[in-house]
This record gives sequence, structure tokens and C-alpha cells, in this order.
Amino acid sequence: MQTSIYTKIFKSKAEGKKLFAVLIDPDKFHSAEIISKAERAGVDLILVGGSIISDGNIENCIQTIKKITSIPVVIFPGNQLQISKNADAILLLSLISGRNPELLIGKHVVAAPLLKASGLEILSTGYMLIESGKQTSASYMSNTNPIPYEKDDIAACTAMAGEQLGLRLIYMDAGSGAQQPVSKSMITKVCNTISIPLLVGGGINTSEKALSACESGADIIVVGNAIEKDAELLDAISETIHSYKK
Repeated sequence: MQTSIYTKIFKSKAEGKKLFAVLIDPDKFHSAEIISKAERAGVDLILVGGSIISDGNIENCIQTIKKITSIPVVIFPGNQLQISKNADAILLLSLISGRNPELLIGKHVVAAPLLKASGLEILSTGYMLIESGKQTSASYMSNTNPIPYEKDDIAACTAMAGEQLGLRLIYMDAGSGAQQPVSKSMITKVCNTISIPLLVGGGINTSEKALSACESGADIIVVGNAIEKDAELLDAISETIHSYKK
């Protein structure tokens, strides 16, 4: 029987190993070369999704990726329409940092029958938007305010509540093209508060920032926008993440 993606993530956390996830926006996916580079770099997960997908390219994007690599493909949905049975899993996001009921449970109710029929591994995830110096697509489209950059206690209590509600992952995201990544102190505070795996993304565009997230306690480092601009970063960031030792 194939080991579930969540089991692999939790096992890596227990062993103190860090994982590297690359986020692909289907609207910006025009070449398979970046996937081949991700394969060679040893990327652990490929997340596919975006706040807006204007040309319906998510299905073609996933199918193309699956032809090239055996890296697990996980949908990072911007709405309930972003579901494909050709992926391996989906982050079922509950936007616990906001107060928009549609993104806490409303959209999930609509998507539930489709998800059940899809056969996808469902990774229930507490999604937390963190202030990054400017408004991001995620905060605009979700009509919610992010957690203020310096409010570590609010972030920690929000993550704690998510775990207590039964969510299996926490994802702190500064957003695509963030001016600054989630702070070291906030990552550390959240990491020390929860026992479930922690994903951190947004604004991580150098090996040094990836290392900082690792040192602060993130279990999975997510990089998207920076790789779209410079795919050569894949090797350097992957080596930094996978060579990290506590």
C-alpha cells in the first residue's frame, strides 16, 4: 500500500527533516523545464494553484507535471473549482486567520461531494495570511485582513485553535510576491505552540531566507514567485533546506 503524503510529512517532521515545496501558478506555467529542474533538485512536493486561474489551465498543468515527474502533486486551491482527480492530494484550506465564513466552511460544503468522489488525499489545513508589507492577491480575493506582521501571539493562538479543531497542517503565508517573509519570531512562536507540521511561504526568494525559516521551525518551505522569476534558485534553495540539521 502506498504511503500517504501526510504520513511522509509527519515522518519527516518527527525525524527533524525539512521538506521543500515548489508552488506553481497554472496561469504562469508555460514551460515544463521548471518541473524537470525541480526533479533534478530533489523537490519534495509540487503545489499547484493560485488566487485566480483565468484560462482554466489547472487540469493541463497537473497532467503535464505528472508526465514529467513522480514528485507528489498537491492542489493549493484558490476556490472550490480548483479540483482535479489527476493530482495526488489537496490542501483543504480553512482560512483561520480571517473572519470570512465562506472560506472557513462555506466553500468546503459546496466542494465536499466533488472531493469525496475525486479520490484525492485530503490534507485539512489551517491557512493563515500574514502581513507582508503590501496587500497580496490572497488577502484581496479572500476579503480578509492578514495577521499583523509583529503579532506573534495572535498567530500562535490562531494556529493552536486550528490544531484543536482537528486540522492536520498549519500554513503561514505572507503571500505571492511578499515584500518580506514571515518573521523568524512568529515562526518560532507558532512552532513551539503546535505539534502538527508547519508550512511557511511567501517572500522566500533566497537560500538565506529559506535557511532562516528552517532554523525558526518551519517543516515545509514553500517557494513560488521567486522560482518563476529565476528557476536557477531551485538547486541552491533545495540544498539549503535538505542539508539543514538541528
